[in-house]
Amino acid sequence: MKIGIQSIHFDADQKLLAFIQKKVNKLDQFYDQIISGEVYLKVDNATEQTNKKVEIKLMIPGNTLFAKEECKSFEEATDLSLECLRKQIKKHKDKIRSHESNHKDLVNQLIN
Repeated sequence: MKIGIQSIHFDADQKLLAFIQKKVNKLDQFYDQIISGEVYLKVDNATEQTNKKVEIKLMIPGNTLFAKEECKSFEEATDLSLECLRKQIKKHKDKIRSHESNHKDLVNQLIN
């Protein structure tokens, strides 16, 4: 899976980029048909403590999944975003399985 990471209005260090790449690549365990992903890192109002935003967009066949979190650190926001995406992937897979089983049932009914 190809992942693009963009830090907006600041330069992210290699340690953070490696952390994000490693975490996002783990999504392949849940769904192996992820085409690509985009990660956007932003720092908002410097006066607030929860000013680190992470937005992750995943492209999968027939759909795009998106999650956005704002926390005290990029690592925490990344973990929460990925948890949200993991739930979306699970829901998507359940939906696909449901359609496939309904299709098989319909075909069996037509044959019999």
